[in-house]
Amino acid sequence: HLLLHTRKKMRRLLFLIICQCAIRNVHNHSASNPNVILLMADDLGIGDLGCYGNRTLRTPNIDRLAKDGVTLTQHIAASPLCTPSRAAFLTGRYPIRSGMAAHSQVGVFLFSASSGGLPSEEITFSKLLKQKGYSTALIGKWHLGMNCESSNDFCHHPLNHGFDYFYGITVTNLRDCKLGQGSVFLKGIGKSIATSIEIIGITLVSLAAVHLIGFLKIPFRALCYFLLITAISLVALFFFFYNYRYLNCFLMRNHQIIQQPLSYENLTQRLTKEAVQFIGRNTNAPFLLVLSYLHVHTALYASKKFIGKSKHGIYGDAVEEMDWSVGQILDVLEKNNLNSKTLVYFTSDHGAHLEEISSSGEVHGGYNGIYKGGKSTNWEGGIRVPGLLLWPGVIEAGTYIDEPTSNMDIFPTVIKLAGAELPSDRIIDGHDLMPLLQGKITQSKHEFLFHYCNAYLNAVRWHPRNSDSVWKVIFFTPNFNPEDSNGCYDSHVCFCSGRSVTHHDPPLLFDLSRDPEEKVLLTPEMESHFYEILHVVQQAVNNHTKSLRAVPDQLSWDNLLWKPWLQVCCSSLFQSCYCDYESKEDLPEKHFG
Repeated sequence: HLLLHTRKKMRRLLFLIICQCAIRNVHNHSASNPNVILLMADDLGIGDLGCYGNRTLRTPNIDRLAKDGVTLTQHIAASPLCTPSRAAFLTGRYPIRSGMAAHSQVGVFLFSASSGGLPSEEITFSKLLKQKGYSTALIGKWHLGMNCESSNDFCHHPLNHGFDYFYGITVTNLRDCKLGQGSVFLKGIGKSIATSIEIIGITLVSLAAVHLIGFLKIPFRALCYFLLITAISLVALFFFFYNYRYLNCFLMRNHQIIQQPLSYENLTQRLTKEAVQFIGRNTNAPFLLVLSYLHVHTALYASKKFIGKSKHGIYGDAVEEMDWSVGQILDVLEKNNLNSKTLVYFTSDHGAHLEEISSSGEVHGGYNGIYKGGKSTNWEGGIRVPGLLLWPGVIEAGTYIDEPTSNMDIFPTVIKLAGAELPSDRIIDGHDLMPLLQGKITQSKHEFLFHYCNAYLNAVRWHPRNSDSVWKVIFFTPNFNPEDSNGCYDSHVCFCSGRSVTHHDPPLLFDLSRDPEEKVLLTPEMESHFYEILHVVQQAVNNHTKSLRAVPDQLSWDNLLWKPWLQVCCSSLFQSCYCDYESKEDLPEKHFG
């Protein structure tokens, strides 16, 4: 009897040990190497979401992230433009460090056959998580380049930056990609083209006149050559932009083009289905999913279920369809009991594009709430973006954090959670968010944040230690047009140099902790520490500038321009680069299994 009793106790003890080990393993997967889902909207304004104060757009699923997780109220994009902001997000570094900040006026990639892109030497969080055994996928928009020297070297492609799977577009969504939506190029450079044609015409007439009166003898053949070259250039330019959507707007699965040009029919459903299926394939192992929405960058679109349903036209329809997609992701996590094992993050790459107005006068840009300016500017409306994080059981629900944080912080946060080591051979500008999210610290680790307009240091944010103040020093500002407006409507976006900006000496000073709308310009008479603040910020700028290293400019004109030998085409140029290998089956809109 004693032996039997002892055996029973041993079996019970062994059972308890096994249970504790199993619980510990589950806990370790949840807390140490969680699944990571990063949701990024495109051109979404912070004021477009219910959880940030919007009362007319319906975003219940995104609002659920805020209700059940953490809301960052001072979350800052590292750049007010798509390409550099996304480079910073993936690498945890200011885009100036990777060469992804332009010295020219054009700060983003516009063509699939450009040679610039995120350098292969850069370390992305997807590379490091893949090394730790994570399955990794990018679904949606990339906008960080594709090829370098040939049309199939894929040196800048997502699969060369740590992603196992890619389904999406390599450039961006533009009006030129969708028939009937106008052209961003004609709107942006239409005046320049018209001016150039006028100058060429006046020059030709003047040369012909001085030749006829005998003041200057110009060979007739030279005039003909000049006229021929001009005509060929204009025809080539017209042909390229007329065929823009065939050459640049296509859908890829990994390295293969599956739809050229891109079809917008049920596009968000297709992206969502791909994301849901990826999660379903990885329920028993850690995964990283970056779902980078095309919403709400123009060209705007929405499926039949959402068209005409919002109070804000096609823009509102697009926002509400994106919210539906977020709900699908949250539902599939719940269905597979992955909630407590998954960190979910939602943001936008920068603020809303205020100048987006259709040819019929309909507003196609978003709402930045109380904040000044928008996309392409470093006023708060251009860089203050949604920052929502959900992780049940790890992050306390309903928490608000009004500390300066950055989209660069995602890099060190997920790297540490995955048990990987931060790179020691380069500067990482982001900081691990977990101590702040879990209340272990109450002040952000960012004492300074540097705000670049392309490659030019535009402003600095200073949050002194053990202080509630957040100072913002601005060295130059964009020249809004019309002057009394809140954007650069004549040029479609604001630029960063030349006659497009006004430099300030002394710089402008605002206290964001009291004046987040940037309405009250502080002076030495109003702020007794005015010059002391400027001095501290200048010292920080000097130290930051010393930390920069010369790197190739990925957005130089040479790297930006279209190169025919880099053009990808699923058929041939003579067949107008057309193909459609996408499934024609209808996608269920309520739930993806």
